[in-house]
Amino acid sequence: MFAFAQETPEDWWEVEALFDLCFAPGRTALSSYRLREDVPQVAELSRVARDGDGILAGAIRYWPVRVARKMTLLLGPVAVHPTRQGEGLAAELIRHSLALATARGWERVMLVGDEPYYRRFGFTRLDGVVMPPPTNPDRVLGLELRPGAWAGVTGPVERAY
Repeated sequence: MFAFAQETPEDWWEVEALFDLCFAPGRTALSSYRLREDVPQVAELSRVARDGDGILAGAIRYWPVRVARKMTLLLGPVAVHPTRQGEGLAAELIRHSLALATARGWERVMLVGDEPYYRRFGFTRLDGVVMPPPTNPDRVLGLELRPGAWAGVTGPVERAY
């Protein structure tokens, strides 16, 4: 139904247009974007989903950050074109990319999002992990890709480089 592929530089503008369509106009003013500025995304995990006609239906990106000096994945954004929403594509993108992250040796992943939605993938609230303001601490979620990977990992989220 959908073909998943690594996002390429040629996909960049199309993916950005999808994010603009799916998110509020001020999305780049969010604190998570300060952590991404001038830092390359984790290309091997950033994926696009295209339908049988090659039309972009969804995309997901990952970025490296540090928490307590430990490398951590920051998931997001993830978006699905409005005409394809409700088909489970976002869940497929998340599960597919998390499996890739695990296979490539990443230990932990975090995001800023709605816990009721992300709970189905195993994400829970990260107490003690602080995103730059003005992030709501209730929306800072994490997932262990290796058991115990979040144990004792607390503090501010910082740029990876």
